[in-house]
Amino acid sequence: MEKKVIITLLGAVVVILAVVASFRFFYGENKWVCENNQWVKRGNPIAAMPNAGCGVSLIGGQKDEHGCLTAAGFSWCPSTQRCQKMWEEFCEEYKEQYRGTSASITNFAECAAVGNPVRESYPRQCSVNGQIFVEEIGTNADINLKTPLLNEVITSPLTIAGEAKGSWFFEAQFPIKLEDEEGNVLAQTIATAQADWMTENMVPFAANLTFNPVDREKGFLILEKDNPSGLAENADSFRIPVLFKGESITIKVFFNNDRLDPEISCDKVFSVERTITKTDAIGRAALEQLLAGPTEVEEVNAYSTAINPGVKINSLRIDNGTAKVDFSSEIEKGVGGSCKVSAIRAQISETLKQFPTVKDVVISVEGRIDDVLQP
Repeated sequence: MEKKVIITLLGAVVVILAVVASFRFFYGENKWVCENNQWVKRGNPIAAMPNAGCGVSLIGGQKDEHGCLTAAGFSWCPSTQRCQKMWEEFCEEYKEQYRGTSASITNFAECAAVGNPVRESYPRQCSVNGQIFVEEIGTNADINLKTPLLNEVITSPLTIAGEAKGSWFFEAQFPIKLEDEEGNVLAQTIATAQADWMTENMVPFAANLTFNPVDREKGFLILEKDNPSGLAENADSFRIPVLFKGESITIKVFFNNDRLDPEISCDKVFSVERTITKTDAIGRAALEQLLAGPTEVEEVNAYSTAINPGVKINSLRIDNGTAKVDFSSEIEKGVGGSCKVSAIRAQISETLKQFPTVKDVVISVEGRIDDVLQP
């Protein structure tokens, strides 16, 4: 008797469990549930996914064949098998249209590199999948650049000045280069210490950079710590964005050239062409190019200058066909002998006489005329 009771009780338990399981299968979890404005399948519902919208009021009743609320910005993603906003969530089938994902992109450069929209602010911003990546503008506690400023419109020749820790210099110098947005080097120069550089304190520096106009609007000026060791741990740099602007014009600059003038006649000079940003002060711009000296390529082709480095133009005035130009005292330092004096005068005069408004040239130094550049 007792055995029959036990068997009966066990049978009752089995029946109850079967009923509960059946209820859960047919009525409990086998249904479509609305979560986050999307229909989510629970268990094995017999009915197809509801066509009605879920959680979001339809705008004009617009939805696609999958029930995605197109008017609210949702589309069907085959790989995830659900409705989603493609610019907020990654979908394999839409990756070309909505490039990149917040998971794979971690900075501005990666965001911009795959073609995501870039906002022309300062600093620039790139947006993807609802995230904003801001361009990092280089900062460095070991260097203080005073000119040019961030995003300043620059023209050639460019004056660069500031101060840097003594550790940035080697033999009182460190390199500077100008690049376009794609990393192509447009020009290079050397910054020179203007005081004792054998110190850990800040040391003033200066440099001049000559470059040809480019068809790009933006570029980067990059100051690099001199690193004779070549070791990565000793390298450092400072990078700022700059802007290019203006119509270009070609001028001539006159230098000596022993290869073209083997007799070295001193006052015989030869022209090289320079492309500069068009300016109303074209005569001064040409002289600035002259004072910058020959480029590396021009030096290889035997062009040379007799003018001392560091010379500044105090003033330039053209009256009735005569150009009157006044220079700083550096132009006559260490100048001796009729040959060098003749070369200096010829370089300046011919550079100015290329312009039809100039017939004669008068050179002065700090306002003096009669005793300047004497052999």
